[in-house]
Amino acid sequence: MADESPFKGKTGLRRVWNALHYSRAGLRAAYRAEDAFRQEVLLAAVLFPLAFLLSPNGVGLALMIGSLLLVLIVELLNSAIEAVVDRVSLEQHPLAKRAKDIGSAAVLLALLNIVAVWGCVLLG
Repeated sequence: MADESPFKGKTGLRRVWNALHYSRAGLRAAYRAEDAFRQEVLLAAVLFPLAFLLSPNGVGLALMIGSLLLVLIVELLNSAIEAVVDRVSLEQHPLAKRAKDIGSAAVLLALLNIVAVWGCVLLG
């Protein structure tokens, strides 16, 4: 199709290799440009080792680590939404505000999920 990226047709190991580079570039861009992402990486860096120390079992550890990774994933998606909205237009618009607010709410829920999961795992 004419509207698709010329890179869409790549397959096999070449596609995987390219995807790894794009992902690395995305993580680097988020870390450099997004204060919230840096703060959440710091939170994860502090809590990740604590999960190994505090978790009573493997399932608890998986839940605790998963909740940390979920925050980073949601923040990356939120940052991507904000970048696209800003790329389209910097003028204030109700739909742009709604998109950014919904993305922010998703991050808040992911952060609350950390509290809930860690509380359940640690308090039994």
